[in-house]
Amino acid sequence: MEQITTRSLIVLFFPLLLLLAGCSLLGISGDDPVQVQPEPEPVEIGLIEDLIGEDAEVDEGLFTVYDDDDTWYYEIPDTLLGRDMLTVSRIAKTADGIGYGGEQLSRQILRWDRRDDQVLLRRVSFNNVASDTLPIFEAVQISNFEPIIMAFDIEAFNEDSSSVLIDVTSLLTSDVPAFGLQQGRRSEFQVRRVDPSRTFIEHIRSFPENVEARHLITYDAGNPPSNSSTNTISLELNHSMVLLPKEPMQPRHHDPRVEYISVTQQDYGMDVQRAEQLRFAVRWKLVPKDPEAYLRGELVEPVEPIVFYIDPATPMKWREWLKKGVEDWQPAFEEAGFRNAIIAKDPPSPEEDPEFSPEDARYPMIRYYASPIQNAYGPQINDPRSGEIISTSIGWYHNVMNLLRNWYFIQTSAANPEARGTQFDDDVMGELIRFVSAHEVGHTLGLPHNWGSSYAFPVDSLRSPTFTDEYGTTPSIMDYARFNYIAQPGDGVTNFLPRVGEYDLWSVKWGYTWFGDTPIEEQRRILNEWVKERADDPRYFYGHQSSDRIDPRAQNEDLGNDAVRAGEYGLANLQVIVENLMDWIGQEGEDFSMLDELYNQVITQWGRYMGHAMANIGGVYEDHKTFDQEGVVYTAVPPAEQQRALEFLGRHAFSSPSWIINHEILDRTQQIGLIDGYRARQVSFLNQLTDLQRLGRLIEYEHRSSGGFSAIEMMDQLRSILWSELMSGSSIDVYRRNLQRAWVDRMGEILNSEGAGVNQSDIRAIARDQLQLLQDELDSASTGGRDRATRIHLEEMADRAEKILNP
Repeated sequence: MEQITTRSLIVLFFPLLLLLAGCSLLGISGDDPVQVQPEPEPVEIGLIEDLIGEDAEVDEGLFTVYDDDDTWYYEIPDTLLGRDMLTVSRIAKTADGIGYGGEQLSRQILRWDRRDDQVLLRRVSFNNVASDTLPIFEAVQISNFEPIIMAFDIEAFNEDSSSVLIDVTSLLTSDVPAFGLQQGRRSEFQVRRVDPSRTFIEHIRSFPENVEARHLITYDAGNPPSNSSTNTISLELNHSMVLLPKEPMQPRHHDPRVEYISVTQQDYGMDVQRAEQLRFAVRWKLVPKDPEAYLRGELVEPVEPIVFYIDPATPMKWREWLKKGVEDWQPAFEEAGFRNAIIAKDPPSPEEDPEFSPEDARYPMIRYYASPIQNAYGPQINDPRSGEIISTSIGWYHNVMNLLRNWYFIQTSAANPEARGTQFDDDVMGELIRFVSAHEVGHTLGLPHNWGSSYAFPVDSLRSPTFTDEYGTTPSIMDYARFNYIAQPGDGVTNFLPRVGEYDLWSVKWGYTWFGDTPIEEQRRILNEWVKERADDPRYFYGHQSSDRIDPRAQNEDLGNDAVRAGEYGLANLQVIVENLMDWIGQEGEDFSMLDELYNQVITQWGRYMGHAMANIGGVYEDHKTFDQEGVVYTAVPPAEQQRALEFLGRHAFSSPSWIINHEILDRTQQIGLIDGYRARQVSFLNQLTDLQRLGRLIEYEHRSSGGFSAIEMMDQLRSILWSELMSGSSIDVYRRNLQRAWVDRMGEILNSEGAGVNQSDIRAIARDQLQLLQDELDSASTGGRDRATRIHLEEMADRAEKILNP
């Protein structure tokens, strides 16, 4: 046995001495028992019936909602914990400068998850996916960990503990970014905080498939857009929480040749050697009531048709026209094999359905807003897992009628007597409303703008009464084709509007045909064959919406397959309108505000025709194809067409104004601003024409396609157009002097542009060359016989060019 030394005893007893000393210091004598704090008793969670007061208001639906003296509770069944719910937040009421009623603030997938004695509200993403049967599914889950928006204590259970009760008051009365203003607006308005004393829950309503919550939220803000002295922003916001299907709809793969609005996912579970991006077309789920009859080729009604309800706030005389715009799509769904697939209804009366609410996301609505905004919009709420459209709410602003009146007057009144005036007959305005209604409904079906559709119709066909009666103005109402500005007085055309056309019928057939149990890859093969069958028919061409307008066939506000020819016809009609404008709209006792508005609309329309032609210069045709199709995707616009477009601009964009300047009108509407206003528009055309990207395309396609229209050729011809007086020896008027100054300044801007795309390309060299050529032409130009303003202008231009070239 080991001996215990003195040193060992010290080591053994020293910690005990320290412990006893510590007890003494704490005031605990060696004789007192050590006090141990008891474990807190677990809080027992009671029953809902014991917690909720007898006077509480109860609303049963997806969740049971309780309002107990302004404390709001959700009773969530266990079966709904872990389910995906699409939540859309919109502005319900707003002040000036903070969006508009019905505007969507956010769209997100939320999920209520239980964790011990709490319920967590989490935001879910489906951007990255993989099948849950694959090993990589775990890695995808790890990289998509869902953030927790808020945690709620479980307040009570129901009798059999199959549902939990949580207090959600703070979700709508505190500053929860996911349920409020976006970060961009918070920064712009210098939002500091939510003031809970001025924030209230207005109501929460529960329906079978959704919960609708509305609250008044007040922010302290340093820079509110209206009522700035209050340092306050108050809004009413509405949040729709919609239960998504447990099993997602079978998707339809996106095809850029038949464009649909789409959702995107990155799929890591596919047997390919990369992360595959999937895009699914956004569309409603339509299933035939009688599948066997459908597959035999018979028209069959869907199990659940698409039913639009008209807002009770809509004026009675416009309801039928809005409904016609909805049901104009029925022939398109018949192409897809469905009868009565899309229907419009008046709202039920309170007696017919006391629970009906325009806020109920189960009901697709056309909402009518008393607003000065001149617009309408057609959104849709979709399931990001599959693209299935769950609901929609078209926004319709009362003042869209003013926009329609202006368009119809400016684009058709030269050849259309019923468009002459500031107040149209109800039937005329009704047809215009029907057109916009059908267009917005198209968006809610998943269809984007097809800016290339109108290119299918020859320009001269739009002067034919028989052609326009049968086909309207474009194969797709989803184009921004507006109204027939090509038809001339005396042509006899009576239909000036677009309609749901051949492309629309084809697009719905592609998107909504039901294939039953056919495997998705076989469906893709069939759909691809359908597309190839129509590939060479311009009626089925899709031209995507783009701010660049690189493909001149895909433009907004245009008509026909020849922008130059269409523009010439349109300008002839504008001249007729200017000559008759005062007679057509003048009314006794009225001021000249409407005259000024419509005259400015004429000038705007002139600018549109210039833009349509300009798109051909440096333009590139884009025809989406797959490997099993002949031909290329990208083709430069033929040089002759580009030169023709430039000559058109020389005649109509860069010349001095003639018919546009009407002194009878100007002397009643403008004190000053004519010369500078015209200068600004011409400078805009010049800057667009010499845009660096356009010059870059001209340089590239000169070398990609033999004999292309080169940037040097374009710039030489432009200089000759803008400085033609140097050769003719004529005086230069004030409009042309302004334009020539702008040209010199523009060459200087290009010459001094930075960035590798300019410094290391031919662009700067071309601009320098143009200024040097101008110097030579100015040196050799005679100033004899020219007026004084011209002489000093030319001297100034020579001096300005020299300073740019040799600063």
